[in-house]
Amino acid sequence: MSEQASESAAGAVVPKKAARALTGKVISVKMQKTVTVSVERLVKHETYGKYIRRTTKLLAHDENGECREGDLVAIEECRPLSRRKSWRLVSVLTRAEQA
Repeated sequence: MSEQASESAAGAVVPKKAARALTGKVISVKMQKTVTVSVERLVKHETYGKYIRRTTKLLAHDENGECREGDLVAIEECRPLSRRKSWRLVSVLTRAEQA
């Protein structure tokens, strides 16, 4: 059996769902092994049709502590690691300039 498939109770092979992946900006690195990532998305206003920018703050697991504030990072969904943390860092796409 491959890594991408799992077996259900009936014995049928069910393919695994791909993890959701997002990109966002690191806004806080004040915790150990955890970073706060701000993810922006555009939502169309239902009445006026104008696109509105909405942000979501997510907590992501950063095992090696490689992120800095201002970095653009890729994160993906994983199992819940704590009460609010169920995302993990995949890679740092662009580094923030050092002050």
